[in-house]
Amino acid sequence: MRALHGAVCESDEPAVLIAHSAGCITTAVWAANHVGPVRAALLVTPPYVDGAEPDDPSDIPWVVPRRRLPFRTVLVASRTDPYTSLAQFERFAEDWGAELVDAGDVGHLDTASGFGPWPEGERLVSELG
Repeated sequence: MRALHGAVCESDEPAVLIAHSAGCITTAVWAANHVGPVRAALLVTPPYVDGAEPDDPSDIPWVVPRRRLPFRTVLVASRTDPYTSLAQFERFAEDWGAELVDAGDVGHLDTASGFGPWPEGERLVSELG
């Protein structure tokens, strides 16, 4: 969280945050506790971790904020993500005030799911900037 805060605050230009998986949860927790120059965020396949305590509680913030993020947010969901159901993605989007983008059957949208370059992600980022 300290690294994210430092990176956001080191520039005078508002940041566009891009996060995947647990990085999405880190972004939501950071936004609930800090103010910084952020224009928007692209959150890709956040895992559903409510009620699940990690082996080492310092690994990830497992109490996920359930309030609107203070910047425009796009959340990318997968219908076949092993860590989150579509209904859970929909709840994250509603709680965070995010636009929900249904990417279809893309697993966790990572290299293990067969992804490399992701032109749709690049398009989404360009629309946030």
